[in-house]
Amino acid sequence: MSPESALRSMPDLASRAVGGSVRYVSDDFFGDGLALIDPLPARHDPAAFGRRGKIYDGWETRRRRAPGAEFAIIRLAAPAIVRGTDINTAYFRGNYPPKASVEATTLLGYPDTDDLLAAVWTPLITSTALTGDAPNVVLVDGPADQLVTHLRLTIDPDGGVARFRAYGQVVADPRLLSGHVDLAATLAGGRIVACSDAFFGSPNNALAPGRAAVMSDGWETARRRDTDNDWLVVELAAPGVLRDVVIDTSTFIGGAPGWAALSDDDTGEPLVERAALLPDTAHRFRIRSRSQVSRVRLDVYPDGGIARLRVHGSVSANAHETIAHRWLRLLPPDQAQRVDTTEFF
Repeated sequence: MSPESALRSMPDLASRAVGGSVRYVSDDFFGDGLALIDPLPARHDPAAFGRRGKIYDGWETRRRRAPGAEFAIIRLAAPAIVRGTDINTAYFRGNYPPKASVEATTLLGYPDTDDLLAAVWTPLITSTALTGDAPNVVLVDGPADQLVTHLRLTIDPDGGVARFRAYGQVVADPRLLSGHVDLAATLAGGRIVACSDAFFGSPNNALAPGRAAVMSDGWETARRRDTDNDWLVVELAAPGVLRDVVIDTSTFIGGAPGWAALSDDDTGEPLVERAALLPDTAHRFRIRSRSQVSRVRLDVYPDGGIARLRVHGSVSANAHETIAHRWLRLLPPDQAQRVDTTEFF
């Protein structure tokens, strides 16, 4: 797998679909900065004009007539290690920025705009040349293992960007792993580590928050023409004893799998025996095993679409402590010192 393909296999943590938000833009005279994190691809109508000029589906600033650059601040859906970004200039041909850079900061909680504008920013991607009307996928060249909460996209000097994607991995927050929780959820730190096919929809969609609104919000495979079946493997946010699983086929009315099964990917132990699935239905199955599980494998037969996969369980005290130490180690020292560790030690 190429570095770019590996990057795109990770969840986009800037996306509004998982909880990202645009907190500030220095200028959006022509195009709304909120469009940057729209999960859908940019659309374009060549005939669409408004009172301010051509209408683009993206963030577009006015033309700068003074030194400087424009920027946008994006809050990630959860604190994460960012591995790379896509600064997509779709449909911006004569008005895209010639170069861009990305910086990061870590501010836990809910900092306001003044806090963000006064924050100390660390370079993740130094100034890089952009191509117009195209994806611009760039790997992080700054600190490799830094837990960050916000990104600042700077375009030099001005112009339009259709979409901004930030690919990475959520690091499990120990404060959110008490009691019975969804250990597969992206926002808890669960992640897809292998998948047989993702022709119509990314497997990351199956771990996203909320309910799927349409089929494209879920994981969907191509139609199989052989005797095998499709599957995905999830590394849980933390090793845990599992209680139940939800295999949700909502919105898949003519394309749901016929059956599904869940197993411990490390040992092969069946957790949910092969069971028939209904279209457009959230199925809940009880898990009887008391073994601690780190990875689960979902097999669907023979193919089809899964809107959401929820794996509920509890984390052992030892695993919880290990996660807490790692999470604190990845935080900047000033943020780690502000954490009330009595919440998880």
